[in-house]
Amino acid sequence: MRMILAGDVGGTKTLLEAGTLEGGRWLPVYTARYAAAEHADLQSVLREFFRAWGPSPKTRAALVHACFGVAGPVMDNRARLTNLAWFVDGDSIRDEFGIARVSVVNDFAAAASGIELLDAADLCVLQAGEPVARAPRLVIGAGTGLGVAHLVWAGGCYQVIAGEAGHAGFAPATLEQHELWRSLFANSCRVTTEDVVSGPGLMRLYNFIRGSAGGGSASDTKTPAEIVDAALLNGDAHSRRALDLFIACYGEAAGNLALGALARGGVFVAGGIAPKILPRLQAGGFLDAFNAKAAYADTMRKSPLSVVINERLGVLGCAAIAAR
Repeated sequence: MRMILAGDVGGTKTLLEAGTLEGGRWLPVYTARYAAAEHADLQSVLREFFRAWGPSPKTRAALVHACFGVAGPVMDNRARLTNLAWFVDGDSIRDEFGIARVSVVNDFAAAASGIELLDAADLCVLQAGEPVARAPRLVIGAGTGLGVAHLVWAGGCYQVIAGEAGHAGFAPATLEQHELWRSLFANSCRVTTEDVVSGPGLMRLYNFIRGSAGGGSASDTKTPAEIVDAALLNGDAHSRRALDLFIACYGEAAGNLALGALARGGVFVAGGIAPKILPRLQAGGFLDAFNAKAAYADTMRKSPLSVVINERLGVLGCAAIAAR
């Protein structure tokens, strides 16, 4: 038995699973979730994980490869998280825990690698489109930050191209978004897509909406989760406007990236936020912004578009990478 440790390491949480990949299916034997704010680094999380799991010597010996998808740029098997003060060193983890091989990859390289392991139940289709076999694919996901990866067909399979497209400049598509850009630019002198399409970005949009509506007290400030709840459950007008603006900006960004690659193989909206706001994503604002590409609107309508509702996509991708 060849055991794998797969981990999705983000700015908010770390999800770890030990298991095997058999016949194209990931079979976990132990799973644990950790809040990033409660730990100093990934190695302290791993120490807690192994204490709680308590694998037998035989099982521990079968653990031959660990792969961690990390929310930040990776170089030389090391990464510093973009939105968390953690430094992940694959060689150091290998030496401390006695794992034969440890790989550190970008979190959206992992997410893209996990697409093939998803079931139909893991996806909510927003646009069926007209899929083209072996055409490029796009994976995009907002959470603590904004992750992006492309999949291109080469050498008989899909190859992953991951980068930091979330840190490209934000492109406003409406007059309201232009005013948003002006407001953010006044404070930072550069506005990235992640500044808008992310959990912290949703807070910025909420504060922008409050300001344009006549302000509000400092006590009105909400966390991203509180904004979502207020918009979906409580009918709060500012929260609803902020969430709809967020969705429009999200759809516009996804459409720009999909158009750049002509992602007729499928667009997959992943990340922690999308499943939580699925009813509003299904209401049409995301798809309208995604497809609003003037002369290329008909082309965009042919791109299949789905929301990934399985939060374990990154883990699945790490398992796939480790199995290779």
